[in-house]
Amino acid sequence: MKATEIKRGTVLEHLGKYWSVRDVERSAPTGRGGNTTFRFWLYQVGTEIKLDLSLRADDDMTEVELLRRDANFSYMDGDNYVFMDAEDYTQYVLSPAMVGDLPLYSVDGSLPDTQLMLIDGEPVGLKLPAVVELEVVDTAPYVKGASATGRSKPAKLSTGHEVSVPEYVENGVRVRVNTESGEYTGRA
Repeated sequence: MKATEIKRGTVLEHLGKYWSVRDVERSAPTGRGGNTTFRFWLYQVGTEIKLDLSLRADDDMTEVELLRRDANFSYMDGDNYVFMDAEDYTQYVLSPAMVGDLPLYSVDGSLPDTQLMLIDGEPVGLKLPAVVELEVVDTAPYVKGASATGRSKPAKLSTGHEVSVPEYVENGVRVRVNTESGEYTGRA
């Protein structure tokens, strides 16, 4: 596949690893389009390792078919996570590196709307839901009328993950957290 055909979300093979294209920037130094270059921001599939890659318009890359399947957490096998395909019940063993940030957003490993990412039938990682709901277990108490501004404070969630929340959020409240940024997005 030529560099001009690569779009966001495409999965490529580069340096013996699989990379997902997160963003593309086109640069044409002259008005005629000669020497057009493309800058790609790639993330290694199943990890958050970033690669910045620049290619000329006619450079070739190998596209890889990435299959996403709905999956449910089954059990822990030592340090590994075992997930079951929701359709055909095939079980897949994923290492801690393959599950990525799952432990930050799930106490027992299970999250609704989790997808397995497969290449050639082999698991390469997990796609977590965009937003999860977690309980605040430790944060400073709210002092009524202490401030009219929208200040924030640190809060520890039920998984041990810490986020910054508005002053009015108290222990026991369920909050929504963006799994990509790790930030508080609102109350549940």
